Amino acid sequence: MPRRAVTAHQYLLPRRHYTQEGTSFMEWDLPRRERLLTSSRPLPDFDVVAASGPWLRCADGRRIFDGSSGLLCVNVGQGSHKVFSRIEQQFPRSSFGGAAVVRPHTQLELMDRLCRVVGRPDDSVALVTCGTLGVEVAVGLARNIARVRSGRRSGDILTSTLSYHGMSALTLALAGNHARRPRPEDALGLGPAFPAPYPPVHDHAERACDASCAEEVAKAIDSRGAENVAAVLLEPVNGTTGGAYVPPDGYLRRVSEICRERQVLVIHDEVLTGLWRTGTPLASNHWDGAEPDLCILSKGLGAGYTSVSAVLVSPELAPLLRHEGADALPAMGTMAAHPLQAAACLGVLDELESMDFDAFQVRGEQLGALLRALTGLSVVRDVRGLGHLYGVELAPGLLWPLMEEAEKHGVFFYPFTGAGHPRSEGIVVAPPLTATDEDIDFLATALADAVTALDRKG
Repeated sequence: MPRRAVTAHQYLLPRRHYTQEGTSFMEWDLPRRERLLTSSRPLPDFDVVAASGPWLRCADGRRIFDGSSGLLCVNVGQGSHKVFSRIEQQFPRSSFGGAAVVRPHTQLELMDRLCRVVGRPDDSVALVTCGTLGVEVAVGLARNIARVRSGRRSGDILTSTLSYHGMSALTLALAGNHARRPRPEDALGLGPAFPAPYPPVHDHAERACDASCAEEVAKAIDSRGAENVAAVLLEPVNGTTGGAYVPPDGYLRRVSEICRERQVLVIHDEVLTGLWRTGTPLASNHWDGAEPDLCILSKGLGAGYTSVSAVLVSPELAPLLRHEGADALPAMGTMAAHPLQAAACLGVLDELESMDFDAFQVRGEQLGALLRALTGLSVVRDVRGLGHLYGVELAPGLLWPLMEEAEKHGVFFYPFTGAGHPRSEGIVVAPPLTATDEDIDFLATALADAVTALDRKG
């Protein structure tokens, strides 16, 4: 017997009707939440009915400040008119068109403008759908380049013990995020190859980490044999695994020198840090001589409006991908180089480039100073970071109590569960880059009040 056709609304029961700003809405009782397979972390579950800039308005009337830019991606805040305008212009032209079939005007505009914005004006670019896929495509491109350029027998990709590079089977197996690594039997024989230059995973009894920690990278390459290594993949500034660790001065430069000496490529995963999150267009811009061969951007480019990633390849290496001995380019997916996606990203760049950069950098410094002032309290073990990206490490067992206390004070933060033994834990403070002076003051005051409340309880 054929199944009776049903409409979506037959699965939902109307709850109430209301009017907001002259528009009529009907609320519906939703299907059971547990059917949506998503994070099992005990994060807040805000019932958001409106969002503007860094602020979320909830159904119960509360306003919540987004202190971590959503999942470290809402870099220009919500409700951007510039982003909407770009999408609105593109929509009637074509809402879909494979770049190999429909001439990619918008995508080419994005490619050219993005490269100029980050100071790599002659790079070639692969546009794909998310940060994880961006990493996988970068791995494929690097292996291809390494084989054509220097006849590599295999294409090993080396990562650090504090790295995170995405959620696919391959990227989870490659990286060092302890909370998300697969079981040993499921790790494809892969794993991190060298310690990151940060105390929890590379402790020196007699000194702090410094540029000489890069020699661990040399050891890792030489132990495999340089002829077997395609690239070293690393985050120039640590993201959410350790909580915004900043590498020692000279470290990234020395890694680049070591790799150049061995004809090994350097890939920077700037999925989280790219496009001014750390105060500069790329996090690597903070240090001379740290430019990578390939660079992966994502969160700051889509800014929460679209899922996207861009893999940038230096002009010296990109021609090798078209060499007659090269393999086919990695598969990039049906939705790669999507026109609406590209339009949204152009709107994000419009927002970013309209910022007052002097004032923006001052706000980042002020945020860092306000957060570092918290280290006088027993609850806070450390504050580290750059620009609009900071990790606030907490005393053991206080992460979720602080998250709850911060919510009471009207602010949300994203947690990190990091490194070392016992594992460090804390919050990532990363407000939208478009936050105002008043917004930063609110965030810092709310966090200080939450930390002080816990400190008194302890």
